[in-house]
Amino acid sequence: MPRPRRTQVSIEDTPMYHCCSRVTRRAFLLGDDELTGKNYDHRRGWVESLLLKLAGVFAIDIAAYAVMSNHLHVVLSVDIYESNRWSDKEVVEHWHQIFLGTEVTQKFVKGEVIESYEVESLKHSIALYRSRLSDISWLINGVRVK
Repeated sequence: MPRPRRTQVSIEDTPMYHCCSRVTRRAFLLGDDELTGKNYDHRRGWVESLLLKLAGVFAIDIAAYAVMSNHLHVVLSVDIYESNRWSDKEVVEHWHQIFLGTEVTQKFVKGEVIESYEVESLKHSIALYRSRLSDISWLINGVRVK
């Protein structure tokens, strides 16, 4: 029976992981769909460019990947120390390349004044984003977001 990633992953012990993401409902990521007669090969470039974009945003390197007709394989190398080296502003800028963030983080990146009552919310968001930017699940979810 499958187990959640959080029980399988120990970045301190093993920073490299092979992950697979499958499509559902007999859908096709690439290739010819015999049921509909449609060809989905035009998606390969889109998937590859998205993977490379995500590798530039996250503190996770993509060592190898294979885009198959109904699934995707990636070999990931997680650098848990990289996101810790980023300044708070760099963390938020990385996050905003994929996700919207919050009104407070948008103000922070623009250099606008952060009110005293917003500081705790900003600190919480930055810590959360920093953690997620070195999280395999969030990288894979990034593939699905765009």
